[in-house]
Amino acid sequence: MEAFSFLLLCFSLLDLTAFCVARDTITTLQSISDGDTLVSADETFALGFFSPGTSKNHYVGIWYNKDPTKAIVWVANRENPLTDSSGVLKVNNTGILVLLDSNNSLIWSSNTTRSAQNPVAKLLNSGNFVVQDDTNSDTEDFLWQSFDYPGDTILPGQKFGRNLATGLNWLITSWKSSDDPSQGSFSYQFDIDGYPQLVLREGTTKRFRFGSWNGIQFSGGPQLKNDSVFRFSMISNEQEVYYVYWLVDNSVRQRLQVTSDGFSHRTSWSGGNTGWTTVSHLPVDDCDYYGKCGAYASCDTNSFPMCNCLDGFVQKTTDSSSGCVRRTSLSCNHSDGFVKFSGLKLPDTEGTWFNRSMRLEDCRILCWNNCSCMAYAALDVSKGPNGCLLWFGNLVDMKALSASDEDIYIRMAGKDVEAIEQNRSQKSKKRKRKIIIAVSCVLSFGILILCLAFIYRWKKHLKGKIKEETESGAINSHHDEDDLELPLFDMCTITSATSNFSSDNILGTGGFGSVYKGILEDGQEIAVKRLSQNSSQGLQEFKNEVMHIAKLQHRNLVKLLGCCIQAGERMLIYEFMHNKSLDFFIFGLIQFPWNHTLLFI
Repeated sequence: MEAFSFLLLCFSLLDLTAFCVARDTITTLQSISDGDTLVSADETFALGFFSPGTSKNHYVGIWYNKDPTKAIVWVANRENPLTDSSGVLKVNNTGILVLLDSNNSLIWSSNTTRSAQNPVAKLLNSGNFVVQDDTNSDTEDFLWQSFDYPGDTILPGQKFGRNLATGLNWLITSWKSSDDPSQGSFSYQFDIDGYPQLVLREGTTKRFRFGSWNGIQFSGGPQLKNDSVFRFSMISNEQEVYYVYWLVDNSVRQRLQVTSDGFSHRTSWSGGNTGWTTVSHLPVDDCDYYGKCGAYASCDTNSFPMCNCLDGFVQKTTDSSSGCVRRTSLSCNHSDGFVKFSGLKLPDTEGTWFNRSMRLEDCRILCWNNCSCMAYAALDVSKGPNGCLLWFGNLVDMKALSASDEDIYIRMAGKDVEAIEQNRSQKSKKRKRKIIIAVSCVLSFGILILCLAFIYRWKKHLKGKIKEETESGAINSHHDEDDLELPLFDMCTITSATSNFSSDNILGTGGFGSVYKGILEDGQEIAVKRLSQNSSQGLQEFKNEVMHIAKLQHRNLVKLLGCCIQAGERMLIYEFMHNKSLDFFIFGLIQFPWNHTLLFI
């Protein structure tokens, strides 16, 4: 008896040692009790017992290990809680996980159709809780995995869709409330009655339809795009249809969740105490709610009313949300045709027929020859339109989209096809005309602005040049004053003396300019010879001539009192003579090249 007790103690110590070493795994000799935790090798995820919200019930779940909010991403016994903390989780010899209460009664178990020689349960770095044979632990040949049985959350790397071969449905369902993780009213899954499409339901009622995959995007979710953090892929073949995403930046945590209020959220957490933030959510607006505008109508939140009939259809009733009916009934013969519609979320694909390899033209012919076929579209547009998708009932749940990459061709009566094409042609011409007018107005306005800018810059340049010339003249006048040995008069003095060059003070005019009589402030009378602005003579030439005149001294020469070269002006100031004919002296005798005359008496 003592030997048996000693052996049992050894096994217990061995069990404890193994648990301490391998914190992400339990064997058939180990178990997890309330308060124990498994942690993945990279410490990203943890598994253990928890009580949600204010509930006193106990569940086995998985959460992000360092998340302060302890947001649960998977629950084992969501439909059958423990009422106390006596629960124990084990893996038995056949490789089945079992959750037992204090009475050793079964609360929850996994299922498997295969057995293993040495089964173990392990929490992977992906958050996937798996049962596998420990002798074959390096492969993904799992006896069972939690990723096959999602709760309300899809994690990075987890499949969201259908296994068409086994019938396994990787769907997510909401919690009843934040205190109760049992299955709530809302589910999000791929419907496979017809061409597969993502649908969010409340019970059995469609609430939102993310739409079908066209090789580039989901028809109802063009906003879902790869970015610097997030990448996704869609697999659709004869065996599987599923969506999967992963993260480029491992420091960021994300999850896709359907909540108890009926929304699908993609949330992100970057660590620390920042909490989870919403990256995107669906439905986005009123037009996302299923069948908002009825049959043969599109919904657009940017228009009023939101619901508008497609071309060739009219409202069924005065209520715009009741749907639309054909303007002209189909004749079910070859006089019917198809009208192309772009920029729309494709209609509900429930009950549709599809072929992955058919050409679009063959698809059109197939639909044209079947009176029940109401529309057709390409199945995949990633490498040009290819494949075939046919609708046989009313076209429901369409929405105006600016970023849609796919067209749909809707069956119409022949005369409606002609009327629609003619109307669209007229609208296109009007639109082009408006564009041309708008472009012309913009170009004209642009040219006007350029012209005004050119004039402004030219005037500014001219003004600067005049200012520079004036300042240069003023500077040079001070610099050359000793060389000229001739007084310099400022512009204000001359302007005041001649009464602002009044025409009453003109003594004479010639090709060089005009001569004005003036009176200085001290009473001295002067004659001011003002060179014309049209003269080709430069400032330096003018100064050279003044220097020559200043150096000439003769008793019969009218005395040159000074000059003025400010504000772009070139003026000579002479003494005024009363006893002689000043205009004769100024305009009659000796002419210099710059049109100034030496006066001899």
